Amino acid sequence: MNDFSDFGLHPDLLRGIESLGFEQPTPIQQDAIPPALLGNDVLACAMTGSGKTAAFLLPILQRLLDKPRGTTRALVLAPTRELAAQIVEHMKAFASFTDIKGAAVFGGVAMGPQEKAFRKGVDVLVATPGRLLDHFQNDYAKLEGLEVLVLDEADRMLDMGFLPDVRRVLQHLPRPEQTLFFSATLPQPIVELAGEMLREPARLNVERKSAPASGITQAVYPVPEELKPYLLVELLRRGDIKNVLVFTRTKHRANRLAEFLDQQRVSCDRIHGNRSQAQRTDALSRFKNGDLQVLVATDIAARGIDVEALSHVINFDVPNIPEDYIHRVGRTARAEMVGDAFTFVSEGEHEELQAIERAVGSRLPRRVVEGFDYEAQPAERFEIPLQERIAAIRARRAEERARAKAKAEKKAQREAEEKARLDEKARRRAEGRPPAEHQPRQQGHQGRPQGQGQGKPQPAQRQAANQPERGNRAAEAPSHMGRQQQPRRKDFQRRGERRHPVPEPVVQREVDPTTKPTEERLSQIRSAFSPARFNRFRR
Repeated sequence: MNDFSDFGLHPDLLRGIESLGFEQPTPIQQDAIPPALLGNDVLACAMTGSGKTAAFLLPILQRLLDKPRGTTRALVLAPTRELAAQIVEHMKAFASFTDIKGAAVFGGVAMGPQEKAFRKGVDVLVATPGRLLDHFQNDYAKLEGLEVLVLDEADRMLDMGFLPDVRRVLQHLPRPEQTLFFSATLPQPIVELAGEMLREPARLNVERKSAPASGITQAVYPVPEELKPYLLVELLRRGDIKNVLVFTRTKHRANRLAEFLDQQRVSCDRIHGNRSQAQRTDALSRFKNGDLQVLVATDIAARGIDVEALSHVINFDVPNIPEDYIHRVGRTARAEMVGDAFTFVSEGEHEELQAIERAVGSRLPRRVVEGFDYEAQPAERFEIPLQERIAAIRARRAEERARAKAKAEKKAQREAEEKARLDEKARRRAEGRPPAEHQPRQQGHQGRPQGQGQGKPQPAQRQAANQPERGNRAAEAPSHMGRQQQPRRKDFQRRGERRHPVPEPVVQREVDPTTKPTEERLSQIRSAFSPARFNRFRR
């Protein structure tokens, strides 16, 4: 079959296929679409970028065209968010001239719109196993009308540890009428799962050995580990790379490489498991639109990144598993196109490289970049070794624990002092004595060493010293009057005025109200809260 119309697809689907620019079906599409249209189960081993998404979407859409709407009849399980979003995007494009609806269900985003899709009964759901299990805890997520179940990238689910989740998902589903099973490789656990799910399936390319697409030009660049980022910048500056997807071994190295490229004024971003879904979607969108030249990713994104006409893929680190190498380089040369896949190999990665060469069945050519200084010493280290990072983290945590311990000890000491003060106050109150802070100061100098306390008079002494001599009216006169204007004692006596004695100075002493008798305190409280006292304001 050299044309999609040969499959007997609906004209509306053919219009959608034409709008995407698809002209001829790929080999996996030629093999998988006919048995799937007949309603048979399918077990297909298809390499990355072979066009298997259309191989299971087109039969599903053809099946659902004449079905009533409002019931979810097809479920596609995918290992990653990016792959789920990509499948929904392709489905909407194929069904753009029909009324078939689809939705993606994955983590990292709000569950509200996804719940609405369940309740609305969209025709096709594309989900990751973990988020789907979260929805299955609610009554609205009962997929009782399910007819078709698809497992895409089943081997990747095995690698990511999702196989137990897949089995739990199957327990919540009714027995589907048709199951389509697609995987790039077929390890033994996947074969066993397929045997449990499929009934007399059409087996396609099951014995095929995993290998990169034929349009990929592969090469190896031996380089010291510390010079890998500088070699990448050198290749980018030569102008031969239009856009490139760079894979690193860890999320930390992805962050470090993105920061380094940004310092070199290379438009780039990163995508890995620690990035939020909004950040991953934005980075992938800008990369597809051509706003970014470099997208740094980890293996979690190796499946699900579908960039049209991606020119290069670079393995910044050699993958530990040969299958990961096949999936990485499969991001380029998709749909019968061509692309380049380069691998940077340091001295400690030759063993992984030999395993990859055994898997692909040939020795990969070695290349050297002319004009690049392989003996240079970088100004700073690209990555801090793991042992040093762990030691720094432990030192920082030890310092934080020491600060927390000192803070706790100070707090305990303050609490102990406060408790002792309150106990002393309670004891004095029980003995009928005023608290220590309200005791009057002693007026004498008892108990003091000789010569202390005599230079600075007490407040009472200062007040008494400022009082004039009792009966001395001249001294009592204002100071601004002259001596001749001040009245004499005999003038007061002549007038018959009565002399009043000067009162003794009174030392004000603060009294603790709690030491007053109970009856006096009660009377003060009653007078303070008497209604008559407040009623006068109303008048």
